[in-house]
Amino acid sequence: MAAVRARHSSSTGTDAVAQNGETHDGAGPGHARGAGPARGDGAPSGAPDGGDAGSVGDGHARFLADARARGVAVEVAERGRARSLEEAAANLGIEPREIVKSLVVKHPDGSFLFALIPGDRQISWPKLRKLLEVNRLSMPPADVALAATGYERGTITPLGSTTPWPVWADESIAGRISLGAGAHGLSAFVDAGSLFAALGASVADISDPA
Repeated sequence: MAAVRARHSSSTGTDAVAQNGETHDGAGPGHARGAGPARGDGAPSGAPDGGDAGSVGDGHARFLADARARGVAVEVAERGRARSLEEAAANLGIEPREIVKSLVVKHPDGSFLFALIPGDRQISWPKLRKLLEVNRLSMPPADVALAATGYERGTITPLGSTTPWPVWADESIAGRISLGAGAHGLSAFVDAGSLFAALGASVADISDPA
């Protein structure tokens, strides 16, 4: 059973996210191009099936329930919003590297995965493509990420996702970290090793210096 503790704070913070609809292929390191024509709802044509957004308002409850079910101890901190990840880290009293970004990545087969990246680094598309043995990966628009995970952009976390997509975590992440808690204005502190074990995460070098 997870130990879930609430820590009240006047801190503010944000999640760092990639641009909507970015597609990263093997045309060159970090090459990005548009995801293609957009439908009227703002999602690219051929947006994924899979994943049920469910109720956006229940995101934090899903986060806590999944943490308990997996036996992951989390400490929830109330916070407002920050103008940058660095500001969020300062307000939380931690270093930027201790904030872990939960990025939703679309696989060429239409499925998704979570990429966990330290706040002071950026995802390495060439490294991740090589590990997955694919030539193309993309960062879905906010509405597609919501449909895939049940979380709005800025609240995304693997814990409580409406579909338990595979998780890839950068090997530099260790110790006590902060990540999204399923709702705006909330962060959760957790031990990285315990989280990765509970999620069955694949840990590898998937980042580059920011």
